[in-house]
Amino acid sequence: MIRKRTPRIRTNRKKTIRPKKRKPLINHPEPLVSIIIPALNEKATLPAVLREAGRVHPRSETIVVANGSTDGTPDVARRLGARVIWSPDPLGHDVGRRVGAEAAKGRALLFIDADMVIPAWQLRPFAEAVLEGGVDVALNGYSGPPNRREPHPVVVAKHVLNAWLARPDLRGASLTAIPHALSRKALQTIGSSVLDVPPLALAAAVLRGLEVRAVHTVQVGRLNPRRRRKGCRDLLTSLVLGDHLQAIHGLIREKGARGGYDDLGRLRDKVR
Repeated sequence: MIRKRTPRIRTNRKKTIRPKKRKPLINHPEPLVSIIIPALNEKATLPAVLREAGRVHPRSETIVVANGSTDGTPDVARRLGARVIWSPDPLGHDVGRRVGAEAAKGRALLFIDADMVIPAWQLRPFAEAVLEGGVDVALNGYSGPPNRREPHPVVVAKHVLNAWLARPDLRGASLTAIPHALSRKALQTIGSSVLDVPPLALAAAVLRGLEVRAVHTVQVGRLNPRRRRKGCRDLLTSLVLGDHLQAIHGLIREKGARGGYDDLGRLRDKVR
């Protein structure tokens, strides 16, 4: 009698997990939301950023402004379905936002960064606030890291500018922080050129009577990658402070030496 062997079942064999193919973005031909993403050598984080961008709104377009990248960032963006605006040279801080805004078709322009993965549910409030029609400039309510003995100079600059604009309710909210969104009306009113200098764009929006509101808070301080300093100088801090000084200068030119505040009847010419 021939005995049949019972096949042994190996339980220690590892299952082969095949990576899921990521669905490419679909850019709607008539978008309501334009998601603008400047990118400089962000190949590593860009796929996750685009994944979340594609979940923000069913009628959206995603624009990647790939400037100065040498790591294949434009190719990654194209492969994943984004509209790509490419420049071989770095355009400089915030200039990519202006370029993307000028190419955007949507009613709401949502600005994010390629090095920071923010979930779609955290991005939707900014687009929705604009699409609902009550807000022209939807700001991130993030005011800087709390509980610090000495506040960061950029945080101080944001508070000072908002106080000068008679909008202390905004606290440290600013167009320097993403995410934020603009309405088509806001873009047409302040012009795309001021987007190069976000504090100047914020000042222009307030002075032109647009509805500016902090609609949602995303703790971007925890997500923002640390930048290397050249020597002892923090070049980015220096740049952002200069942007705020430019905004204050613009405010003085438009509203007078005291930025629109009353001198309370001082007779300065009588004092010797």
